[in-house]
Amino acid sequence: MADNGTVVTEFILLGFQLPTGLQMGLFFGFLVLYFITMVGNLGMIALIQRDSRLQTPMYFFLRHLSFLDVCYSSVIVPQSLETLGTDKMTITYERCATQFFFFTLCASTECFLLAVMAYDRYVAVCNPLLYATAMTPQTCLGLVAGAYAGAMVNAVIRTGCTFSISFCKSNHVDFFFCDLPPLLKLACSDTTSREGVIYLLAFLVITTSISVILISYFFIIQAILKIRTAGGKAKTFSTCASHMTAVALFFGTLIFIYLKGNMGKSLGEDKIVSVFYTVVIPMLNPMIYSLRNKEVKEALKKVLNGMKLS
Repeated sequence: MADNGTVVTEFILLGFQLPTGLQMGLFFGFLVLYFITMVGNLGMIALIQRDSRLQTPMYFFLRHLSFLDVCYSSVIVPQSLETLGTDKMTITYERCATQFFFFTLCASTECFLLAVMAYDRYVAVCNPLLYATAMTPQTCLGLVAGAYAGAMVNAVIRTGCTFSISFCKSNHVDFFFCDLPPLLKLACSDTTSREGVIYLLAFLVITTSISVILISYFFIIQAILKIRTAGGKAKTFSTCASHMTAVALFFGTLIFIYLKGNMGKSLGEDKIVSVFYTVVIPMLNPMIYSLRNKEVKEALKKVLNGMKLS
């Protein structure tokens, strides 16, 4: 219900509420970042698919991470570009719920997938002789399927809890996409129980993933410390450095948004952090994994040299 007692059929995304000049600057900024995100992640997927040296479990998971970043960014950025470029601020109730669902699905899957990638590094470093038998194609496929399945459950429950709320205070969403904190501010009924379920699920997804990552890296660090040569330690650590960087960026922003609740922060802060993890991080991940990865750089050089010869 809206202020006048009618049923809400659409929301108005207020976005960043900037002067026209700054808004157009932000539009072109988002457009450039989105283009780089698409080129980088789709290029990574194609590179892994093309090069036989990259047909390993680590790159299988990385390919799915790139796919998620493409989806993750595409759920949010086109809508933001439409709002910034055309001043069309309305979004239907159904489209808002759909965006919310797929945003949750992509974010949750990425949490679980980063945990799976940490486990993969643990097996590779701590049990290298058993790596081939432990991380079979069937096992890898099962781990990825489990990540998607767990995320699907979270997305269905989270979306159901959020959009079963009565929205009667207003239909003006003070954000640039349909996210939880600004939507909760529009509720006119008691949302305590629903918020409890939503934040409990967010807590479980994040803490479960982080626990797997921390335990994996605890054993990885122990294994690295046992290596006698400095060169051996550096080489082993380098195989994990890209993943650790991606984990720090992604989970750092999620923890700020969802585990702090609504205490001590404003929607303005949420907007800045949300831009970082919905627009910037999907763009950075291909760079993180390519610039710090010798095999990816060699595969990329091979492709570029082939293009020059042709």
